[in-house]
Amino acid sequence: MLLSLLLTGTVPPSRGRSTGQPEDVDECAQGLDDCHTDALCQNTPTSYKCSCKPGYQGQGRQCEDIDECEDELNGGCVHDCLNIPGNYRCTCFDGFMLAHDGHNCLDVDECLENNGGCQHTCVNVMGSYECRCKEGFFLSDNQHTCIHRLEEGLSCMNKDHGCSHICKEAPKGSVACECRPGFELAKNQRDCILTCNHGNGGCQHSCEDTAEGPECSCHPQYKLHTDGRSCLEREDTALEVTENNATSVADGDKRVKRRLLMETCAVNNGGCDRTCKDTSTGVHCSCPVGFTLQLDGKTCKDIDECQIRNGGCDHFCKNTVGSFDCSCTKGFKLLTDEKSCQDVDECSLDRTCDHSCINHPGTFACACNKGYTLYGFTHCGDTNECSINNGGCQQVCANTVGSYECQCHPGYKLHWNKKDCVEVKGFLSTSVSPHVSLHCGKSGGGDRCFLRCHSGIHLSSGLQEAYSVTCGSSSPLRSKQQKSNDSAFGDVTTIRTSVTFKLNEGKCSLKKAELFPEGLRPALPEKHSSVKESFRYANLTCSPGKQVPAPPGRSSTPKEMFITVEFERETYQKEVTASCDLSCIVKRTEKRLRKAIRTLRKAAHREQFHLQLSGMDLDVTKKSPRTSEQQAESCGVGQGHTENQCGLCQPGEYSADGFKPCQLCALGTFQPEAGRTSCFPCGGGLPTKHLGATSFQDCETRVQCSPGHFYNTTTHRCIRCPAGTYQPEFGKNNCISCPGNTTTDFDGSTNITQCKNRRCGGELGDFTGYIESPNYPGNYPANTECTWTINPPPKRRILIVVPEIFLPIEDDCGDYLVMRKTSSSNSVTTYETCQTYERPIAFTSRSKKLWIQFKSNEGNSARGFQVPYVTYDEDYQELIEDIVRDGRLYASENHQEILKDKKLIKALFDVLAHPQNYFKYTAQESREMFPRSFIRLLRSKVSRFLRPYK
Repeated sequence: MLLSLLLTGTVPPSRGRSTGQPEDVDECAQGLDDCHTDALCQNTPTSYKCSCKPGYQGQGRQCEDIDECEDELNGGCVHDCLNIPGNYRCTCFDGFMLAHDGHNCLDVDECLENNGGCQHTCVNVMGSYECRCKEGFFLSDNQHTCIHRLEEGLSCMNKDHGCSHICKEAPKGSVACECRPGFELAKNQRDCILTCNHGNGGCQHSCEDTAEGPECSCHPQYKLHTDGRSCLEREDTALEVTENNATSVADGDKRVKRRLLMETCAVNNGGCDRTCKDTSTGVHCSCPVGFTLQLDGKTCKDIDECQIRNGGCDHFCKNTVGSFDCSCTKGFKLLTDEKSCQDVDECSLDRTCDHSCINHPGTFACACNKGYTLYGFTHCGDTNECSINNGGCQQVCANTVGSYECQCHPGYKLHWNKKDCVEVKGFLSTSVSPHVSLHCGKSGGGDRCFLRCHSGIHLSSGLQEAYSVTCGSSSPLRSKQQKSNDSAFGDVTTIRTSVTFKLNEGKCSLKKAELFPEGLRPALPEKHSSVKESFRYANLTCSPGKQVPAPPGRSSTPKEMFITVEFERETYQKEVTASCDLSCIVKRTEKRLRKAIRTLRKAAHREQFHLQLSGMDLDVTKKSPRTSEQQAESCGVGQGHTENQCGLCQPGEYSADGFKPCQLCALGTFQPEAGRTSCFPCGGGLPTKHLGATSFQDCETRVQCSPGHFYNTTTHRCIRCPAGTYQPEFGKNNCISCPGNTTTDFDGSTNITQCKNRRCGGELGDFTGYIESPNYPGNYPANTECTWTINPPPKRRILIVVPEIFLPIEDDCGDYLVMRKTSSSNSVTTYETCQTYERPIAFTSRSKKLWIQFKSNEGNSARGFQVPYVTYDEDYQELIEDIVRDGRLYASENHQEILKDKKLIKALFDVLAHPQNYFKYTAQESREMFPRSFIRLLRSKVSRFLRPYK
């Protein structure tokens, strides 16, 4: 009866219900049970049953987690066992990986990936690896790169210095030996003895330090191999498993029948592959996290988490035994949840772009300000516009930083298009005539005003349907005294005035004035002018305002406009008379200007305000088009309508003033720009293929020049572009100058990428800085030599991180980077390499100061390097060397990415240079920046170092 109650969990029916079967209530489904949260509820007739979930123990109403790691077998884990609620996980020491059974740990062959980061030879050993150098080299302090060994010279550079690991200079020419982390210096002060702290002492399972060195042992389920390091599964354990799995079908049926009575975890682990638990229904097998129980109820199989929603990884998922790893595409970084990928905002980093930076998912792009050209992917150099078809200038082109300007020969002045030159006829020199003049007079029953710009003309377009015209030059005091209407300087007084008026209809657009038959100027003879003023400076700005409601029947809504004109003129002491002093002169001038402003306002409202630039008459605005004019094309700044077409002459055309009517460029000439007054000759008597040519490529040359060449119209041959220039197109008559201070390695260059900045070297900062190959991140130039020096302040040492370095190996070490104490080849060398090295490395300088040299030959080129450094207090020398020499710093991809992340390396340098600053990164900030494994590594190092001071 008791056994029946235990198995069924039933309760006798209530009294008074002897007739009929009572209706069952599912307490589990309705939540009426009192099972523990870590228990399973099973409904039974008239009652229910509670039983603890796998991994928990108790009566069902009270359950507690089973700590599988507490037993004498360590949960079956040969290294570390990590208990988790309801289960457990086995983990391995650094240098080992979990076997497919989820419990054993196998050696990782680090040499299979990127040669272990070794410059020459990588040798795998149990739990670790070693880098070795070829004959004639010795291993540097960073234990990865190799340095040329000298036959003679300073002690530590001599091939017979005698130190097993690290050699340090000592007073009086002697040497002092040190060992890598995980090793101890032997009594002879030369050799290094392995301890269990490095690669688990070379033991596969357990390691114990003894006076004779590490002693290896194995998990109870394994036995020690004859090599004294490896562990093999015991034969008796394997035999029991084999016999159990070899049970016949018939025996299997019998065993199922007798399972409740005979099967127990005490015998052969209940046949379970991993964890066994005795229950009232027999043994219950379970698997650690990352494994799943198979249909036989005994065997555990690794779960490929990557098959289910990509393991939760944003980008890439890589399955591992008992777990999985996420990684990100280039340009993204893995967040501390080790699943999510976040775009690296390169634009938020220092030294990304010279001018503007545009971030894109996974990448970025640099852009340069107007007048500059991008080179080397991130740098901006001044564009020499004059090297391209003389900048389009008709006569003289003068390059300036970030811009250029066209100039004219004596007897000519610059056209309003700022490119052509027009002959000066009967004008006084600019030193005598005023820069700007305003003339107003009566015409057609009203006022007409005419603003003439004689020199210093600058025309610019702003937003859509807006422009600005500047004439003359403002007073030097203008920027300092904007709020004052006038200012005095010595015997000169500057008077300023401005006017803004609104027009309800129209559009801001300069266009060629359509004059009355009698012409504009005859209508304004100077002797009949109502206003006649001269100015030093004037600025006219036209900008659109808000739209005004359209009158009924109108199909379009015109815009209102605002026209602002600023004037500036000077009065001089020499104008003073006996009856009127300088103050009187100023007041009279201001009164005249007020009258001129009133007249100008009236003329503008009558659309009788005109502008003359370089002798050409222009209307300041134009009315909004009527219904019949709706189809007319909108013209830009400096353009007007002529037969429903914009008034500027188009490329391949010209006219006396740049406006229509235009003529096609004659045969043998071409014009690539609009609004020009002439066409450029092909030169050398070359004809063009047709009238109206727009490029030199339309000229019929005798040979077709390929990129990297230009056509010489004198010799009619193709000439290679000289060094410092390039030409990417066919059939050109010029080469483009490299931007800024860049130049090319050789002549005949075809692309801007071949323009390289050769600037490099110099004395570097006392505390932090970069050692950067010239033109980085573009390819460095050929035949270059750079020398840097780092001289830290007293009692500071140098720490260097090489995130990656790209040097071609095809040149037989023609390009190399070396860091040593002095320029002497016999001085103590810290680092040298002549090949690409994409795995990051950190190291301390072997000398208190560094002389650094980079040299390239004329062979292949590559990206080069950008190497950050920091100096730190020498009191922390032991700690920092302990960190950078520990292989765990480079063991995982996450750690390597830290050394390549410019943002994180600042925080890393902060910790390495000032270890006490580590504690400000232990809160949320550090958890968001660094992976947990990296924080654990630093915490153990810093805590151990600072323990004596606590």
